[in-house]
Order: sequence, then structure tokens, then C-alpha cells
Amino acid sequence: MRQLQILLITLFLATACAPITKPFSFNGDKKQKEEALQHANILNNKGVNAYRNKQYKEAINYYLQAISIKEKFLGTEHLSTATSYNNIGLIYKKTKEYNKALAYLRKALSIREHSLGRRDGKTAESYNNLGTLYASMGETTKAIDLTRQTIDIKEKIIRKEKIDTAISYTNLAVLEEIQGQNALAIEHHKKALSINKEVFGEEHDVTQLNYKNIAQLYFAIQRYEEAKKFSSHITKPIDIQLEDIEVNESYQ
Repeated sequence: MRQLQILLITLFLATACAPITKPFSFNGDKKQKEEALQHANILNNKGVNAYRNKQYKEAINYYLQAISIKEKFLGTEHLSTATSYNNIGLIYKKTKEYNKALAYLRKALSIREHSLGRRDGKTAESYNNLGTLYASMGETTKAIDLTRQTIDIKEKIIRKEKIDTAISYTNLAVLEEIQGQNALAIEHHKKALSINKEVFGEEHDVTQLNYKNIAQLYFAIQRYEEAKKFSSHITKPIDIQLEDIEVNESYQ
């Protein structure tokens, strides 16, 4: 019994004499979380500045602090955490600490693949960064494979952006036609046509729609030679309508 009393007194004194600290620990307070993440952003920015000044050890220290906060408040699978993993991985590459760089860049890639899919620009960024790391490590075959994946993703993204731009030009032109702004409508249909010819070719429905729209507008303003020129490319009946831009949910 006496030994138990001595133990309890010892524990009490140790607790009482311990320094009082206030670590970041999320207790459900939204304000606390916001303040912590703001602090992480400040640390991240300091890391960026240190990296730009080639103060790599300081940059690593700042990023590790930011990562610690993000992991606590956002978790290890959050895209913001992945950004910090990516950034510190690049610094470790600079300092030739390749194993550490590989670990962090792989973490960033895994999160981005899971959250964004394999065709997102951020995922492509991770493929590229891993590729350059493997190149620095002398593993050329792996570097080539990852760089090819990067190019494939970027080409698909560029293609989709072109298609979406052409859709918007067509939509704008149709609306301008409704308002009687035929000259503007023709110019925007031509811009859409130029993109669609490149992406889809002459015979695709969207390209055919552009030809039809332009021919009809030229006919409406009595410029018959131009109307004839564009109508000669029409090989199938096409309905005129506004188009929606689809979003692939798996990319978000």
C-alpha cells in the first residue's frame, strides 16, 4: 500500500512539474483547424522561398512542419497533403537524398491517382517528377515509361480543352445569330470549325455542323459564293443545337 502511495505521489509531482505546452491537436474546433492550416500555408511559403534561394535544409524543415500539420488536420490522403509530399520530394531530389525523394513522390502520385484519376494534370505532374527522379538515379527505362505516360495524359487534356473551346465558340455563335449579329457568328463558327477539323476531321458531326452553320449564315446575308463554298463540305444532315460540356466525375 505504501509503495502504491509513493508511486501516485511521484506521478502527481512529475505531472505538476512538467512544462505546460499547447500542441496543435484537432478537437473539432473549426476555427482552430483554419488557423492551423493557415500556419501550414505560411510554412509552405517559407519553404518555397528557401528552395528558390537554394537553402535546401531550411526548405525541408519548413515543409516537414507544414506536412505535420496537414497530416493531422487533413489526413494523409488529402490533395493538399499530396502537394506538400510532391514539393519536399523535389527538394530531396536536389539534395540527392533519392530514397526519401522517391518515398514522398510516390505518396503524392498515389493520392493523386486515387483522388483525381490517371488522366488529370496533377497526376501527370507526379508522373513527370518521378520520371526526372529516376533519370537522376540512372534508371532510364523507368524514366522513359513515366515520361511517356506524362505526355499521353497531357495530350488528352489538351485535346479535351480544344474540344471544349470549340463547343463554346459554337454556342456563342448560335446565340449571336439569334441576336442578328451574323458577322460575329460567322467568325466564331469559323474558329470552332478550325479546331474541330484538327481534332475530328472533315466528316465528323460537329465539323459538319460548323460547315452547315456558316453556309446558312452566308446565305442569310446574301453572300452566295461563300455559302456555296462551305455547303460543298456538307455530306450529311445535321441539326443545329447548343452543346453541353461534359465532365468526367472520376477526374474530380
